[in-house]
Amino acid sequence: MDTITHLVLGACAGEAIAGKQLGKKALAIGAFVNIVPDLDVISQSWLDTDKGLLAHRGFTHSFAFSVLAAFAFAYLLRNSKRKLSFGFWFVFVFAELLIHIFIDAFNAYGTGWFEPFSHYRVSFNAIFVVDPFFSIWPGIAFIFLVFLRTDSEKRRAWMRFGLGISTLYFSYCIVNKVKTQVDINDMLRHQQINYQTSFTTPTPLNNWLWYVVAGNDSGFYAGYYSVFDGRKHIDLHYFPQKKYLLRPIEARQSVRNLIRFSKGFYTIEKWGDTLVFNDLRFGQVIGWYNPHEKFVFHYYLQSGDRENRLVVQRGRFAKWNMPVIRSLITRTMGN
Repeated sequence: MDTITHLVLGACAGEAIAGKQLGKKALAIGAFVNIVPDLDVISQSWLDTDKGLLAHRGFTHSFAFSVLAAFAFAYLLRNSKRKLSFGFWFVFVFAELLIHIFIDAFNAYGTGWFEPFSHYRVSFNAIFVVDPFFSIWPGIAFIFLVFLRTDSEKRRAWMRFGLGISTLYFSYCIVNKVKTQVDINDMLRHQQINYQTSFTTPTPLNNWLWYVVAGNDSGFYAGYYSVFDGRKHIDLHYFPQKKYLLRPIEARQSVRNLIRFSKGFYTIEKWGDTLVFNDLRFGQVIGWYNPHEKFVFHYYLQSGDRENRLVVQRGRFAKWNMPVIRSLITRTMGN
């Protein structure tokens, strides 16, 4: 999830775990500890982009790191606040880190739960990385918790409000994901789409309009489906994979890293004299508005690393304007 969500969620969790013992300090410590796994972005300042993509949400988002970090923080915090035990601080820190890596695994990016023992990245594709319907509740609760007196009886109520409603919405997203996946599988079968692999993931800022990809040996079909669609049909557009374009450079480690990162959901295009690697998991730039738009993640294979630094972010909200936003709302409401 985004940094603000981790901060306010961590603060509310800190209040739940240690509000009675630490007062408002639980908010600050909880918020800080909850964003620790994302400090791995610092490594991208010296790593090449392809390596940085794998480093982010890698070891710092693993169970092994959570245990080691909990031991380290518990030791430091116990020495600074001797009234609270090592065990108390270990549980506090470990719970905060688990919350972070658990929620991140439900985005499309992929999370290295099992690093360094396995490079498999967990991604359930159930909630968009920025979802205001999830984040707003702990955000509201955080504001009240900051201003309420430490001895106010209302603090527990607001903490439960923030964590409770966000948990309900998160649970809804998981149920919605399962039901949507079943419906989409049925539609692909009825439309006689020949595919061996597929995935679905929410479109930006909501959990009702879903981006659908189904692939075979030669390429991928991509389209959009709303849970409010009256017509159970997906308008799909085909994108050939064109693996053969990689032959002159397929031995490069950077190419291997990109393929590993994409989990095989990629296409290769030629833009002028430059080869472009598209990771389909991040969707298209305003694809619901224009199905022929570029993919959000497009990596220039024959350009300098500087041009690829913002490869995940540069297309996420590109070309957004009021007509595009209105079209997103309209398409989400159903065909």
